[in-house]
Amino acid sequence: MKTITEPFIRYELLEEGRIARITLDREKSRNAQNRGMLVELNESFMKAESDDNVRVVILCGAGPIFSAGHDLGSKEALAERNPDGPDFHPSYAKNGGTRKAAERRMLQEWHYFFENTRRWRNLRKITIAQVQGTVYAAGLMLMWACDLIVAAEGTTFDDVVGTRLGMCGVEYFAHPWEFGPRRTKELMLTGDSIGVDEAYSLGMVSKVFPSGELAEKTLAFAQRIADLPTMTALLIKESVNQTVDNMGFYNGLQACFTLHQLNHSHWAELHDDKFHAARPEDGVVDWRNAPPIVPSIKDQVRADEPG
Repeated sequence: MKTITEPFIRYELLEEGRIARITLDREKSRNAQNRGMLVELNESFMKAESDDNVRVVILCGAGPIFSAGHDLGSKEALAERNPDGPDFHPSYAKNGGTRKAAERRMLQEWHYFFENTRRWRNLRKITIAQVQGTVYAAGLMLMWACDLIVAAEGTTFDDVVGTRLGMCGVEYFAHPWEFGPRRTKELMLTGDSIGVDEAYSLGMVSKVFPSGELAEKTLAFAQRIADLPTMTALLIKESVNQTVDNMGFYNGLQACFTLHQLNHSHWAELHDDKFHAARPEDGVVDWRNAPPIVPSIKDQVRADEPG
């Protein structure tokens, strides 16, 4: 086994190089996605892409949670954004980073959130997301970019950006395709979560494994797929992806990314300091001390309603 460790990503070659495993390695931050992680993640995916020995790529997260979504305020994330500090990340000075106002935000999010995710979805390898714990918001983006998703028992899935940030979803808005239209509206409007069994019944999750066996069983699953001829695997992937794109998936992603930017601009225009998401005074829950997420169940009306 060959392992390469970067500050935020661990890259391993397994099974004589036929399987690459990419691990989000910010366990203390619940694998929240700071800019350094996203840049390293893209480099790792591109490394697997260019390696002709690699047939399958596993994407997983260290620790109890796959990913808590975008990093909204850790010390590392704040330091990356400070142009006068020693830890300033160079990606904030290109790809729109030197432009102004909504143009800057739109270009930065297009490059590092939207287009990155779309590129990973179209990787010329079969990809498997191995998830556990709670998968939040932008964690869904990473997971949905993969061809297959396997999850540990007890895993839950939730996007709280509507109820906590006043946003209409994340940048890669695959929700209606993964949850279905009405379930998406409900989950986004309430911030409720769904469990792994419902995710499996929706076809979003391919396999559900015991927590203690997740890595082992995911690797065995990947081995089965790696045994398939590479051309066969690629054309199966491409047949499905092209079918979904012809049904409107790609155009929907593009349109919803534009709506996402409009949503940001709305809040930035309302706030004197140009903060580009909703605050508690705007009618949302403060994400820093929000109450626990409520599971969505069919007969639930209010979480605090007796019976």
